[in-house]
Amino acid sequence: MDLIKARLAWVELYAKTGDAGFVCRRCGISRPTLRKWWRRYQADGEAGLVERSRRPHRLAAQKVFADQEALILSLRRERRLGVKQLRNELIRQHDLHLALDTIHRTLIRHNKQVLKRPRRWRKGERRYNRPIPGDRIQMDVCKIRPGIYQYTAIDDCSRYKVLGVYKRATAANTLDFLERLIEEMPFPIQRIQTDRGREFFAAAVQRQLMDWAIKFRPIPPRSPHLNGKVERTHRADREEFWDMINPKDPQIEAKLADWQHHWNWNRPHTALKGMSPIDRVCELLDKTPLREAVDAAYDSSRERIRIADHRLDTAVASLK
Repeated sequence: MDLIKARLAWVELYAKTGDAGFVCRRCGISRPTLRKWWRRYQADGEAGLVERSRRPHRLAAQKVFADQEALILSLRRERRLGVKQLRNELIRQHDLHLALDTIHRTLIRHNKQVLKRPRRWRKGERRYNRPIPGDRIQMDVCKIRPGIYQYTAIDDCSRYKVLGVYKRATAANTLDFLERLIEEMPFPIQRIQTDRGREFFAAAVQRQLMDWAIKFRPIPPRSPHLNGKVERTHRADREEFWDMINPKDPQIEAKLADWQHHWNWNRPHTALKGMSPIDRVCELLDKTPLREAVDAAYDSSRERIRIADHRLDTAVASLK
């Protein structure tokens, strides 16, 4: 009621003086505001000074058809994907581009907006990113099925990753994957970070990294949070790729390569503010050093053959 009385005072003062500038200065309102309420007062009297609903008279056409809605709900029910994962899966598997708000409204309409998952325990909340691509590559091996191991290497800065599938996690397969990694990463690699897996600590693997002027930096035991990006991308691979295919498919390597290309070139990433990894790589292209500069900065005297046993490795390091 106070607002209605104030608006009535505005229009009455304007009707008395006829000076819009004076009324606006006196009442502390703008000319468009005075014009709006003056027109409504002239049309409906005091009833026109009541605030009206701002809801649009006509809603936009529905963006999701019945078959698309059924697809969203089936993906939600069968694979328990979040809204962002649903959007990515609709683009990759069905060439269907829908906004996050559109998908969310569909879930709300069917009372499926809440996705109950067990709360994951986190060791600390600090997130970090290296400043340039290639500064640190997180690398790990994930067992998908018996006889199927996925090697993963992901850049700490850009989230650009390289994948490989092997029958076993061995030093020979690690060497083979490293050669692919060097070839496929679009920037020079300065250091590789792994867990304490034995397949990474073979002398042949470490010497090869030294020959390539790449630092080897294993993390301490029981600290997977330090390799958090590669751990999280393993989960995305399981939910968005491995759950959709037969792991024994003879074309598994080609399909994995397609998924890797989609991840690097098309899939938007929240951590990159909606950009794809290749967009981030291109954004930092001027700051990324060339291979020659990385080789020149490499100090071979600071490198040594690391030991898988962390306590023994630490003891050996303290002797130097």
